[in-house]
Amino acid sequence: MTTVLVSGASGFIALHTVQELIKQGYTVVGSVRSSEKGEYVKNASGNPEKFSYEIVKDIAEMGAFDEFVKNHPEATVFLHTASPFHFNVTDVEKDLLQPAIRGTKSALQSIKDHGSNINRVVVTSSYAAIASAEMDSKAGKEYDETSWNDITWEKALENPLVGYYGSKTFAERAAWEFVKEQKPNFVLSTVNPAYVFGPQPTDDFNSEKLNTSSEIINAAIKLSSPNADVYPVNASAVDVRDVAKAHLVAFEKEEAKNERLVLITGSFTQQDILDVLHKEFPKQAENIPVGTPGSQKEEIKTRCTPRNDKTRKILGFPLISIEQTIADSAQQIYKVENKL
Repeated sequence: MTTVLVSGASGFIALHTVQELIKQGYTVVGSVRSSEKGEYVKNASGNPEKFSYEIVKDIAEMGAFDEFVKNHPEATVFLHTASPFHFNVTDVEKDLLQPAIRGTKSALQSIKDHGSNINRVVVTSSYAAIASAEMDSKAGKEYDETSWNDITWEKALENPLVGYYGSKTFAERAAWEFVKEQKPNFVLSTVNPAYVFGPQPTDDFNSEKLNTSSEIINAAIKLSSPNADVYPVNASAVDVRDVAKAHLVAFEKEEAKNERLVLITGSFTQQDILDVLHKEFPKQAENIPVGTPGSQKEEIKTRCTPRNDKTRKILGFPLISIEQTIADSAQQIYKVENKL
């Protein structure tokens, strides 16, 4: 089996992907920002002998990945998962847009210059590059693997949330443009997930505050009064374990070459989360609002219909249901908090 390079290996999606790669027999080299993160991934990888790491402190520096690629001529695949995803941003351009674009260009340039054996590259993009929040909220509209978020640079500067959508869109566009203009030896594919739910890669985490997507479920679990306000959400989601498997499909399968894999299981609202918590964990959820069970069916109709038929055909495996991913996420949080 070949060696796979994974940038940003300690991230939520990335670490699940590292675990899946090792489970399938690959050797993995990850880039991380510190040796602490590297050791964390190594211990969580499932087989520490098959995982090693290199430190890349700032992914946005041109040449940041040069040594990472040079040191591993045995690698034939590069998964670029590293990108900023957090909303505690003071300067959208400096903290989100530029790092995402430069990080992607920097990785691809290093691969082209120093990774002569690398023939498949996968960039972790997002559904945010498929549709903007405005596009997503248009009832009756359909978006698929060919759709692009129509966001402008000016619009992206408005606030960190819109900036995140911009960062994913501009970084992915930069990747496709790089391939078109530079004609490198490698073939590009992208993985574009919506909100990513599912268990953390290990039980070694602090449930006070989780990564951005997981926090939606965690925040509902932390509600302590039946009359508490529930954060409203109406969006699409997918399980992280399926996103990890999709990264392997993206470089293993011939049909995935030059494709955007849109990872969406279905739509959900805050009501789906409340319903699952009360159904699966009645004792733990007794102080969580009940909401209006069943209301999500009508609410979901107020937004677009994302389509990923082509992606599902390429993947060739069934996706974990929204209910299951919510239940598995909650189960792990309750377990870590000794509440089961």
